[in-house]
Amino acid sequence: MHPSRYRLLWIGAFTFVGHLVIYGIWGHLIPQPYENPWVRLVMALLALIYVLPRVSRDPSSTESARMFSLATWIQLPWFFTWMYWMNGGNAVWLGSVAMMILIYYHATDWRLATLGLITGGLAGWATAELSGSPHGFTDPLANTVVIGFSWTMGLMLGFSGANLRRARLLNTLSTMGVMAHELRTPLATVNLMGDVLRNLVQHDVPEAKRKKLEELATRLQNLVRSMNRQIDTQISNAQLMRLPREQSLITAAELVQEVINQYPFRSSRERDCVQIHIQNDFFFTASRPLFAQVLTNLVKNALHALAAASTAPSPGDLRLDVGMHHGKGRIAVSDDGIGITLEQQQRIFEPFFSTQTGAGNGLGLTFCKNVVESANGRLSVHSQPGLGAVFMIDLPITPTVPTQVATPA
Repeated sequence: MHPSRYRLLWIGAFTFVGHLVIYGIWGHLIPQPYENPWVRLVMALLALIYVLPRVSRDPSSTESARMFSLATWIQLPWFFTWMYWMNGGNAVWLGSVAMMILIYYHATDWRLATLGLITGGLAGWATAELSGSPHGFTDPLANTVVIGFSWTMGLMLGFSGANLRRARLLNTLSTMGVMAHELRTPLATVNLMGDVLRNLVQHDVPEAKRKKLEELATRLQNLVRSMNRQIDTQISNAQLMRLPREQSLITAAELVQEVINQYPFRSSRERDCVQIHIQNDFFFTASRPLFAQVLTNLVKNALHALAAASTAPSPGDLRLDVGMHHGKGRIAVSDDGIGITLEQQQRIFEPFFSTQTGAGNGLGLTFCKNVVESANGRLSVHSQPGLGAVFMIDLPITPTVPTQVATPA
């Protein structure tokens, strides 16, 4: 429910040690009718899935979610149900199953927990039957009542948590709506100022001053456009990454060129350090406004990295490459800035984590990652401290049908 690298590491370590400790208690200190050291060892080793780098490095990824869900399903409903039946539903395992139900609803979404309890319970019962479980329960009716009560409480907690998150979401969206309205009003005024400057140059204005006024008007309106995109980005983040579903066919090279042309560079030197290289253009299907914001965010981060370097930026210090890689289209944003440490790379896509001390809210790259993944793509980073960074967007290519040109008979 709340993906975090350190949370996964803690769960993995706690579960690994917990199985070994519980085996010592139920197997020797307070012996139970059935306990299996080999199964306990397998369960303990299974907990190491949570600490695997491919799972813990990016807990919000689809692969991590699937592996976490599978390992948790085996650890909780399947294993606990099996041991409950093998021990004849005694008091120890009745209490354990009741606790397991509450833990499962706390650790996952209530819908996933409900489905997991049904399938895991049936699988655990079937495994117990194949293992030759005892068929004598001391008080099956009382056991049913306790388990039913635990399940009901788990559902109620799940509903309460979902309602709380929904209420927080509505409050956040309401606040963001007010802020967006208040911000867009002065931005519209600034945009009008750009139009006024453009009108001024139509009168008797010297050529040198005319160019400066036109450049200033362009920068003002580009800045307004960028700020409006930032507002849209924050609203998307406030919606828990529920991104719009409108999609269109996008030309990668055209999008890259458009973003750079409209970016509000702070100086001509900053603009001159950017170079675009088109090796192989390609088409992909996604939301054009959102992908434009993704590239804008990556360019902005690259410029921050260059500004933090000790040397002044020079042409080619920031590069945007469009090409192909292993059968997919790739847009790469490279910079020769300060680089990113390995530890930061492992957390850089986490919400609210920022490498810019005292600046940024830590949502920009999270937003970028969600937008890219919504197009079935992948956003990755390669960097070494002091040697710059490369952010790579790999996207499935959308084939296009060539236009048929009619020839005269």
